[in-house]
Amino acid sequence: DVEKMSPVGVDEEFDLGGVNHLALVCSDMKRTVEFYTQVLGMRLIKTLDLPNGQGQHFFFDMGGGNALAFFWFPDAPDGVPGVSAPVTVPGIGEWTSAVGSMNHIAFNVPEERFLEYRAKLEAKGIRVSPIMDHDDSEFGVARELHPGVFVRSFYFQDPDGLLLEFACWRRAMGQPGDVSHEPKTAADRTGVPV
Repeated sequence: DVEKMSPVGVDEEFDLGGVNHLALVCSDMKRTVEFYTQVLGMRLIKTLDLPNGQGQHFFFDMGGGNALAFFWFPDAPDGVPGVSAPVTVPGIGEWTSAVGSMNHIAFNVPEERFLEYRAKLEAKGIRVSPIMDHDDSEFGVARELHPGVFVRSFYFQDPDGLLLEFACWRRAMGQPGDVSHEPKTAADRTGVPV
């Protein structure tokens, strides 16, 4: 439901229509294509060989007019778990990543199919996290589903360790009280010289 995802108000600076595409880097394009088409059921919609043997760039339809793209570079350095992407998934282990990294991709799924989708991934041999019912409690995750849970989710990883999430909004964001925290600064970081 688009209305659930849209915050209250309209962006008058730019007429943004969501994500055109998100471009990531993979180590093995064939394995990436197999995972995103066979495991997640995305349709491969465009493939490109980059000029002068620089690599490949493939695009998948991830729904809602948005695309997920991957680059494959023959000379790309390996990812570093805990730096370029989380080591594992929330609820199972360490999920911090470095400044400037992409921590995870959350795919919007219908709430009525949320549990079915989790079971499907498990049946395909994908390790999934426990279900996280995100709320405004001290730890940000409820012990049980209640009306204050604003999004339900679970996490898993792709073959390169990219952290993925299936999430379903339970109410519209941008309501009174949703934006109530003072943003932290670089000076608030621990153990990092500023």
